[in-house]
Amino acid sequence: MHEWALAESVIRTVLEHAGARNLKRLSEAGVVFGELQAIDKDIFTFALQQLRPQFPALGRCRFKIIKEPASFRCRACSREFPLNGLRRTKDESEFIHFVPEMAHTFLKCPGCASPDFEIIAGRGVHISYIKGDE
Repeated sequence: MHEWALAESVIRTVLEHAGARNLKRLSEAGVVFGELQAIDKDIFTFALQQLRPQFPALGRCRFKIIKEPASFRCRACSREFPLNGLRRTKDESEFIHFVPEMAHTFLKCPGCASPDFEIIAGRGVHISYIKGDE
């Protein structure tokens, strides 16, 4: 159900930033979903469509969903590595998606096998751009 609250927050944020930039007719907004976030794109998109009538200022604004792959940097050897390709079970993947900090429990740097790494991409949700006419 957090997709509904997220959809409403995204709409409000887009409208707030569009207003600050004096955009009158919105055409498109890019919404970035980090790979580590447990967001159901279909539910989120459905929520946007259902909430749209409550926000007439959106007009015909289209929301483009952009997936940001997860990426890590090893603190021991500085190697950067993606989540994709690392071996993990289905349960481990679920734990990591619901609590990204759990990655330290299940993953190790493919270079030096250290479990000490930082998440450098693939977390959170943000608006990457807003297009419209002044």
